Amino acid sequence: MKVSSVAEMRNLDRRATEEFGIPEEILMEDAGDAAYFVMLRGTGIKDKKFVVFCGIGNNGGDGFVVARKIQSSGGSVKVFLLGDEKKLKGSTKKNFEIISRIGIDIEVVNSIDSIKSDVTHSDAVVDSIFGTGLTRDVKGIYRDVIQLINDRGKKVFSIDIPSGINGDTGETMGCAVDADYTITLGLPKLGNVLYPGYERCGKLYLSHISFPPSLYDTEEIKVEINHPLELPERERDTHKGNCGKVLFMAGSSNYLGAPYFSALSFLKAGGGVSYLATPKSISSFLAIKGGEIVFLPQKETSFGSLAVESKDEILELSKRAEMVVMGPGVSLNEETQRLVRELADMIEKPLLIDGDGITAIAKDMDIIKNREEATILTPHMGEMSRITGMDVDQINRDKIRVLQKTAKELKAIIVLKGAHSLIGYPDESVFINMSGNPGMATAGSGDILTGTIAAIFGLGLPILNATRIGVLLHGLSGDLAAQEKGEDGITAEDILNHLPNALKHYREDFDKLSKDYGGVYMV
Repeated sequence: MKVSSVAEMRNLDRRATEEFGIPEEILMEDAGDAAYFVMLRGTGIKDKKFVVFCGIGNNGGDGFVVARKIQSSGGSVKVFLLGDEKKLKGSTKKNFEIISRIGIDIEVVNSIDSIKSDVTHSDAVVDSIFGTGLTRDVKGIYRDVIQLINDRGKKVFSIDIPSGINGDTGETMGCAVDADYTITLGLPKLGNVLYPGYERCGKLYLSHISFPPSLYDTEEIKVEINHPLELPERERDTHKGNCGKVLFMAGSSNYLGAPYFSALSFLKAGGGVSYLATPKSISSFLAIKGGEIVFLPQKETSFGSLAVESKDEILELSKRAEMVVMGPGVSLNEETQRLVRELADMIEKPLLIDGDGITAIAKDMDIIKNREEATILTPHMGEMSRITGMDVDQINRDKIRVLQKTAKELKAIIVLKGAHSLIGYPDESVFINMSGNPGMATAGSGDILTGTIAAIFGLGLPILNATRIGVLLHGLSGDLAAQEKGEDGITAEDILNHLPNALKHYREDFDKLSKDYGGVYMV
């Protein structure tokens, strides 16, 4: 499912009218229909009391249509207009005139006190104040109305996006409606699926309105929801070498969990042979926990991290593997950081760089640009800041475009980790991952992600697809852990241990998963 920016949606609206002859009136009617059908499911209409808050733009026009449909179906409805009636235009003005003629009660909001009683005694609220084009903080009477809606605790249906959410970033513009249901139109907008906007939407529904598929399902729109892809079957006569061989360069005396979690998660997610190049002094300890891993003890610094002296051996070991994972827990020791950079420049296999490895490589990003084989970077926001030279707030305000630009410039696949992780490709495609939960914000979770991505590559998916399906499967494992234990207190070990069940669930319930993990329901 594609996800549009605000500008892209405006272009789709324009093309629908100019190329397909679909007038604005039909699109507005379709929007009202979609919201009406969701309301039928959410609360019912007949004999219920509704208040509809409308702005003066097209979003308000959608609300006027909804009000008409509520009245027609036996509901009681009152419309509150925020803004100057004289500024209504086009289809919005036409629908306002219709509801005026059919006797719907309309009141212009000048004071919050005048509307408190109506909201308090309603069964549900329809929010069609602002659409997706909001770019300024919400103030004055608009802010007061939004706070009133939130404070009264009624069921809230937002049309297109909760009022107060930025349609491109998901940011809260001063304040925003907390919706129970959001009915987005044409395509989901970035603000519908990025946090915190996604959380404000409640249950998110989509109506394509009257758009033909050729209009909205186009390669010109580069962002989409990360949907499942079928995995290659595991042959009955397979052996471990057929399921991927990956070399992990990880760990130091201060970071014992990272090498264990990354190397063992590869096996738990279906990988075949997991080689672990780690400092000699910690190898025997790690072997007690992860006996299934093939340990390759390496020379180390006095700090207990991988030494430059180990470079030639690690380079030779990389030739056995189909992918190399570099960085989890290798430390910020200066010598080890230099080793990472030198090896990244020399390894001639697909390379996944995470954690301390990203900090090392951020000092010379030309190494990544010049690599012939594919590179995957898995930064969190702080590490993305090091890669780009931008501060975290700057990235957050425009994370999709920052990710697209960076992946293209580096010719790398980038997984920007966080709530709804983003997977960016060098061709500027971006996939928004919807699996996972807040309990996964725990030490070691990212290390497990590296092994999971490597495992899906080992199972046979091309590296671009393996990266995004690895992210999805990692989130699914965290969701299964949360179902069993709750989100509070999930550890990396819990996510690790649920990987086999996640893979089983992914294969056996693929069709259901394909529908349920988009986070968006069709009207």
